[in-house]
Amino acid sequence: MFFTTFLLTLLLALSITGSLVEVRNSTITLPLTRKLNFSNDTIDLVQEDKARVAAFKDYHTHDRRAESIFMLFTRRCRYTVALSVGSPPGPVNNVVVDTGSAVTWIGAKTPYGQTGVDTGQRVGVTYGVTGGRISSFSGTIFRDTVTLGSGLTIPNYDLAVASTWSNIRYDGILGLGPQDSTFDSLTDSPNDRYPTFTDCLVNAGVIDHNIVGIFFRPTTGNPYTDVGELSFGDIDYTKITGNVVYTPITDASASAEFWGIDQSITYGHRSILYETAGIIDTGARYIYIAPYAYRRYRIATGATFDEPTGLLRITPGRYSDLQPLIFHMSQHFAQQTLTLVPNAQIWPRSLNQKLRGGEIDGIYLIMKNLGGATRRGFGFIAGYTFMQRFYTVLNDDLGVGFATTPFTDAITN
Repeated sequence: MFFTTFLLTLLLALSITGSLVEVRNSTITLPLTRKLNFSNDTIDLVQEDKARVAAFKDYHTHDRRAESIFMLFTRRCRYTVALSVGSPPGPVNNVVVDTGSAVTWIGAKTPYGQTGVDTGQRVGVTYGVTGGRISSFSGTIFRDTVTLGSGLTIPNYDLAVASTWSNIRYDGILGLGPQDSTFDSLTDSPNDRYPTFTDCLVNAGVIDHNIVGIFFRPTTGNPYTDVGELSFGDIDYTKITGNVVYTPITDASASAEFWGIDQSITYGHRSILYETAGIIDTGARYIYIAPYAYRRYRIATGATFDEPTGLLRITPGRYSDLQPLIFHMSQHFAQQTLTLVPNAQIWPRSLNQKLRGGEIDGIYLIMKNLGGATRRGFGFIAGYTFMQRFYTVLNDDLGVGFATTPFTDAITN
């Protein structure tokens, strides 16, 4: 029922078409196009984020295999890429692009032609509970040729192929998370790490460096003009307006196995969030902060909680008084700051009426309560609405990098 509602309500896909794959100087750039297809009046994005956020928070409190990749199945907002397997390439598999996981697999909808070599390695993941049902897959790793679009071919790629699955409505996952988040996914050797997609690109000599660049434009009301890009191997310097500044992966165990960093947040000159660890995640839509920080932000902005949407709401007068929200990212012996201008802190008003309970003239904020008792080392999630304003670089050696783009200060919402 959940996925029936999902299909009827919203399909948001970032799809990569083969003709647009560009390879230059050992860097792969893949344009992304977002498609909005509303076949119902409203969507409950807050509820959809809830399970994913809870899974991240509970990661170290349950069996790790049960939580090793997160609640992608709850998301109506999906970013997919077409993978073909075999030589010549077989059927296209539409897999979800995700920075919160690192195992890449196919086969849940489009059958695998078994053109490769069975390695004998078994892989299995139980993701958690979605809509009251357990979501899981298990399968075997095959060594085969993988083609991304029509311009990027990876020979001898070890690809997980599902033989059984439950409560999954797409072909698989393209995992862009760090290799540590693959812990416990190999059935016969749970202490081994599974090579990630970017690991394999480096090992195959397709790219020189284990780097992923992510660029998104802010959302507008036109479903066909909102585009983004993935780059592998290096940064796409045409998408940024300043230098990329890196912050190292946090040491806090609750966030360190993902793209986790340390930061504090100020609203104007007021401290909102003390320095803590958290994660960067394409799968969450909003920016989630610890409960005490959320209360401080609500009071400072004069916002009220809007029950119909589940978001904070401010008046036009309060919007005029809105102050910059400044993220202080820890570096080794210094700090960098990233500033969300007032317009970047609000939900796109062109999509207000697509929010469940949203009013056409409402002004809703994108800051959300992380909820519950905040665990040490996990105090925020910077989601998609944050990444729309900053070019994000995932670098195995240097950590997470950020740079301003032409849209950092844009008045689009």
